[in-house]
Amino acid sequence: MRSRTFGGTARAVPVVGQGTWHLDQADPAAAIATLRAGLEAGMTHIDTAEMYGEAEPLVGAAIAGRRDAVFLVSKVVPGNASRAGVVAACERSLKRLGTDRLDAYLLHWPGRHPLAETIAGFDALRQAGKILAWGVSNFDVADLDAALAIAGPGQIACNQVLYHLQERAIEHAVLPWCQRNGVALVGYSPFGSGDFPDPRSPGGRVLARIAEAHGITSRAVAVAFLTRAEGSFTIPKTARPERARENAAAGAITLSPKDLAALDAAFPRGPRPRSLPML
Repeated sequence: MRSRTFGGTARAVPVVGQGTWHLDQADPAAAIATLRAGLEAGMTHIDTAEMYGEAEPLVGAAIAGRRDAVFLVSKVVPGNASRAGVVAACERSLKRLGTDRLDAYLLHWPGRHPLAETIAGFDALRQAGKILAWGVSNFDVADLDAALAIAGPGQIACNQVLYHLQERAIEHAVLPWCQRNGVALVGYSPFGSGDFPDPRSPGGRVLARIAEAHGITSRAVAVAFLTRAEGSFTIPKTARPERARENAAAGAITLSPKDLAALDAAFPRGPRPRSLPML
């Protein structure tokens, strides 16, 4: 599994991690077994959120006894992102996760509370040792500029954004901004929302051909493509241990320039949208 420095944290984090959105809809035992299979395969970055229902307790059960080996991330919803609200929400997440700290804590998307208040809450949590770093999610360039102006350089650990083969909007401006400012870019929903390319489609055939050449799955090819850029990470979600191991295999693959060109042609990024896509 390839690892990269996660923003300004100085932590080496695997390029492929584990998402947990809707994981609480799976059988709990299967969900926990899948997370543990992912950890054993090297996907030690686990992302969750207070908004994800019962996902946090499932994560807590999966990492019990191995917390120090995990890069653990959770997120606060904007409605709880006042200075005091951030602290209270984090305490609740820590309790559900059964841990005393998060490696990174993110604002889930921009909201009504002043960003300066949210960042002040993050700083209070960091000073108390409850979080080691903080970041943002679903932030476009203007939002990132605002956060940088308040916090200063080196403080924003990451920006978590929608990123898959058929939704590459972040490559226009958000990814370059993150690279210039030393902010990790974490792509969520790397397989789309139930619309992963059909193997009979032109793009699906390109994926299958590259997958066969590397001895991996088409989904693993997609993951390898989405983590090709310096500073980029991805967090696929699954409730099947065998799929978790397939996802992890992508972390050891380096696609050739020919592979990258073929995928770029099959899944063009398209024009820059007026607003940042998100789920």
